[in-house]
Amino acid sequence: MCPVGNAFSSKESLMIQCAEAIVEIKDDLVYKRRIEKRYRVKEIDERIRKERTKSEAKIISEARRKGVPTPVIFDIADYEIVMEKIEGDLAREVIDEAISERIGEFVGILHKNSIIHSDLTTSNIIVGRDNVVYFIDFGLSFIESSTEARGVDVHLFFQSLRGTHESYEQLKLSFITGYKKSFSNAAQVLKRAEEIERRGRYVER
Repeated sequence: MCPVGNAFSSKESLMIQCAEAIVEIKDDLVYKRRIEKRYRVKEIDERIRKERTKSEAKIISEARRKGVPTPVIFDIADYEIVMEKIEGDLAREVIDEAISERIGEFVGILHKNSIIHSDLTTSNIIVGRDNVVYFIDFGLSFIESSTEARGVDVHLFFQSLRGTHESYEQLKLSFITGYKKSFSNAAQVLKRAEEIERRGRYVER
């Protein structure tokens, strides 16, 4: 739900400015509104925002139906999703090997059902007060079953771990353990993730 961004608070609510949306947290609800892009033609902009709002809500609900914890959606308007507020801590603050394994297991479920999160970082996962691992911010998500798309998803998560956690290798291995538990094609995707990392290193040179 774009936990990283420009935040504005008042007694009643907290508002976070993201690249594509404004997220308002008020009482027990989260309001995510896709913002207007003035560089687009008005009619096209409205159509794109409606389609992306509808798609995001649909994928959040589908992921939940398949067994991946996500916020419950209460309402959808043209450009806004209203969903439950998850009480807890961002995974980046509390992740350990057990949590990383659970994350891997849930990502495996997403991929088994052709759901690509496309923004898999420890900032878009919440460890709830109930100790449940919740996935948030499906704003870039889409449906695809290619090994490349899944590999990019996994690679992005590994990059997130590498950039923010000292125990990167242990957390990565734990993720892999969970991922293999729930997804039969895990080995193929993990191999592709390694290839994607090598491509990145080659480009950096």
